[in-house]
Amino acid sequence: MFPELVDHFQHILIDNNASWLRLNFSRVYQISFQSENFIDLQKFCNDIIVKHPRMIFDSDDFNILQENALIALLKNDNLQMEELEIWDKVILWGKAKTANLPPNLKEWTDDNFKALKNSLLNCLPHIRYFQISGEDVLKKIKPYRNILEENIWDDLMSKLIAPNLPITSLILPPRKKTTVQLPPRKVSIITPSSSIITLQHAAEISSWIDRRSAIYNDTEIPYEFKLLLRGSRDGFTGETFHRLCDNIPGTVVAAKVNGTDEILGGYNPLIWKVGNGYGEFATTADSFIFSLKNGNINKSILSRVTKTSNAIYYGSMSQGAWFSNSAFGCHNDANSWYHSSGYGYGPIRSINEWFSVDEYEVFQICKI
Repeated sequence: MFPELVDHFQHILIDNNASWLRLNFSRVYQISFQSENFIDLQKFCNDIIVKHPRMIFDSDDFNILQENALIALLKNDNLQMEELEIWDKVILWGKAKTANLPPNLKEWTDDNFKALKNSLLNCLPHIRYFQISGEDVLKKIKPYRNILEENIWDDLMSKLIAPNLPITSLILPPRKKTTVQLPPRKVSIITPSSSIITLQHAAEISSWIDRRSAIYNDTEIPYEFKLLLRGSRDGFTGETFHRLCDNIPGTVVAAKVNGTDEILGGYNPLIWKVGNGYGEFATTADSFIFSLKNGNINKSILSRVTKTSNAIYYGSMSQGAWFSNSAFGCHNDANSWYHSSGYGYGPIRSINEWFSVDEYEVFQICKI
């Protein structure tokens, strides 16, 4: 009975929740390889990946991809990606799986190369080495020649020097290039996947940006939420915020409050920057702060700026994003966030106080 239930579950996901699957694509793809019963889910994902491989190769979760999932990609003749890029990604994946590798390749010992070779033992045979240009072979593959089988490297050199002479290595065919594309995307993809906001949250925020009275349908969202910063990955300091987010117009800040289900955030249509002297304000009528429906938070709260001349505050390098100078924002770490009503925005939570966050993310909002 269990296989039938799994099959039924897969088809519900694929037929009715395609937008959710795309939003959480990397995680779903990994799960699809955890059981042979998920064959339909694997096929659904593979049909997308062969045309849009960066959804996996550029994802935050790529380095923890299971070996069998990566091998399935490497074996696919229709993977729409240059072989040199595939090689680079496989090397990065292998390094992530291999402990105690020096960051400087010049410092590697024979044992380091043997360890990496062992990590990539089942992946390397599926690289199409002979489809990589001679210049790139010397530039990108030669530094790692010690992880290759000896005949592979000898035959690569032979092809460069005397291309018409026979070789012993199996030459895998080039990957098939295709002009076939997926249907135009009608949903925004939060790239990479967010650990805070959902597709439904993105629809709600997008509707507020466009001042719509009705919330966008999940398939109608006109924006892509491009991740610029994740606190747990990049750091919670003001310096990190300014390094990654300054001078980029149209951003959303979202924070998960510690110990509650609250998701607080704000939208700034202007840029972020470090202020002069004692700080400075920027004027806009289009910024807002919010609290999103989540868990036991049954209703989202939108608070648009009321004092437009004080909408955005540019503080010191140690301060992160601030809406007005006290309405909502962060100082210099995960424990120094603050919200207070009456500073150009209405309330988005019941009390005015400092609080800590478990996570926060900043997204650039890009029109599709």
